[in-house]
Formats: sequence, structure tokens, C-alpha cells
Amino acid sequence: MTHALTQPLTLAEANGILHAALAAARAAGMPPVAVVVLDAAGHPVALQREDGASMLRADIALGKAWAAAGMGAAGSVLHGRAQGNPAFFNALAATGQGKFIPQAGSVPVVRDGIVIGAVGASGGKGEDDEAICAAGVLAAGLATA
Repeated sequence: MTHALTQPLTLAEANGILHAALAAARAAGMPPVAVVVLDAAGHPVALQREDGASMLRADIALGKAWAAAGMGAAGSVLHGRAQGNPAFFNALAATGQGKFIPQAGSVPVVRDGIVIGAVGASGGKGEDDEAICAAGVLAAGLATA
């Protein structure tokens, strides 16, 4: 999904997204969360799990981000699509070897109209996880889809 003329997601940008998302979680009084930032190919660039976050949080955040990166849509949008086409989304989960989680809590990271990565969070309600992801992306000066 990247284009040769579009700069890929940098480590500095990924860290900025992650730190702003965690700050948004703390400001909202959310339970401990994990946040994962992926590049356009689905590789982790930045990941943190707050003290007290349960053991599955990082894996769930990664799966949400992986789905958003692969489909170029927010997790809440993918969740709605999955409800209308469960066979296709089950096939995507199988193809992704279990990494594909179409649930609220992730957004694509977009530069110049091109998806250059995604961020996912886990720990709160899906809509709250998604809100902190979007806050992180916007704080880094990038866009969501």
C-alpha cells in the first residue's frame, strides 16, 4: 500500500504516535493499555504495554493494527464489515494466521493519501482504544483513513 514517492513511517513518528496515544489513555482515565504501531507491511515499529496491562493486550493491539494496515480502514469499520460478511473475514483471519482482528481499537496511519502503517490499542472499550489511536496519529501530524 505504500507508494515509491511517499515516505514510509519512521521510528520517530511511530514513537510519537505511541507516546501520544498513551498520554491520551492516561488523560481519559483508561485502564492500563498496550499500543502497537506497525509499518505498511505489518511489521512492528513501536510497542509498549503499560504496567498492569494483562498479558494478551499487546497481541490483541497488534492484531487490531494488523487488520487496519491490511485493509486500510479503522477497526470499527472492519468490525461492521465483518458482521455483514463473516465467511470472508474468517478467511482473512485464517490467512493472517490469527493476527487479523477486525475489532474497534485501531486506525490506519496515512500520509499523502497513502496508508503507511497502523496503530492498535487494547485495554479499554473498543471505541476508547480507537480514540487514543487516532489521537496519537493526529498528534504526530499524520492522518487516519
